[in-house]
Amino acid sequence: MSTDTHIVTYVQESEFDVVLNGSEEKVVVVDFTATWCGPCRLLSPLMDQLAEEYKGRAKVVKVDVDSNKPIFKRFGLRSIPAVLIFKDGILAETIVGVSPYEQFSEAVQKLLEVAST
Repeated sequence: MSTDTHIVTYVQESEFDVVLNGSEEKVVVVDFTATWCGPCRLLSPLMDQLAEEYKGRAKVVKVDVDSNKPIFKRFGLRSIPAVLIFKDGILAETIVGVSPYEQFSEAVQKLLEVAST
């Protein structure tokens, strides 16, 4: 068991498309967050849990909206926390606000089931 508390890494705009399309995992979860955003901090442990549960099947990353505004705008996002779930590089699901863990895990599970059929 890894003792690293930061399971979910931050990605920058320059590497965003590479992560989306070059990832060996078919499903990529992107958590749009900011250090000053209280509700975003509530999501952080959920994203770690998601990364742990779907390790090797789904990739979970974070994007700091303050230093990556163009990505934020590219998807028409207006508020955070916002979690975007991509399948094969295509946006499949958007979850805005703080949601229960099940909402994230069910969305990922659903996309993984589609991927395996």
